[in-house]
Amino acid sequence: MSVQNKTISLVLPCYNEAEGIRVLLESLPGYIDEVVVADNRSTDGTGDVARSLGAKVVYESTRGYGAAYKTGLAAATGEIITTADGDGTYPLDEIEGLVRLLDDGGYDFISASRFPLRNPAAMELTNKIGNRALTVAVRALFGHHLADSQSGMWVFRSAVLEKLTLTSNGMPFSEEIKLEALDHPDVRFHEGHISYDLRIGEVKLRRWREGLENLLFLVRRRLGRGRP
Repeated sequence: MSVQNKTISLVLPCYNEAEGIRVLLESLPGYIDEVVVADNRSTDGTGDVARSLGAKVVYESTRGYGAAYKTGLAAATGEIITTADGDGTYPLDEIEGLVRLLDDGGYDFISASRFPLRNPAAMELTNKIGNRALTVAVRALFGHHLADSQSGMWVFRSAVLEKLTLTSNGMPFSEEIKLEALDHPDVRFHEGHISYDLRIGEVKLRRWREGLENLLFLVRRRLGRGRP
């Protein structure tokens, strides 16, 4: 079953998410036509679990969120591409509404904002502070009034990818893909609100290190592009 007569690919970057990926794929909405799991050197059998449940598994040996995404997005074949994390935090059952919003609103790229959180307990205080600080930095440096610059859930037309220059192999990839879409004159960007849930499995985010990496990426991008 498709949505708006479009084929939909779901891309999931994963590093040691065997527990979460099983839960996700066992509850996959029927309108998802293809699941691409980008296995980023997992050691817990994530790829095997995903493949056993019908996902297309691609492997990326370069460690990093962005590196996994580049490989996963390149393997996706749907007309619409949507993304999420392999830990169950992003709501797959809300993808249908985002796809309809994409088409009905005439958009090309929708970033799914988690804020304001419907379930405040789903995110630790340090994460809330870090997300807020980085979103304020995006506003200050680039003038884009996003509600959630760090969201890892996006819905976009696959044709958009060829218009974006994506370089980051790390966590800044999430910022980069939004900024590329926002800054491109031919890409119609929008934010839509979603829920956000408690993660399944072990937390792997290195908060302070990756928060600093994200901030430095924003500063370097601002200086390099010299936007007014």
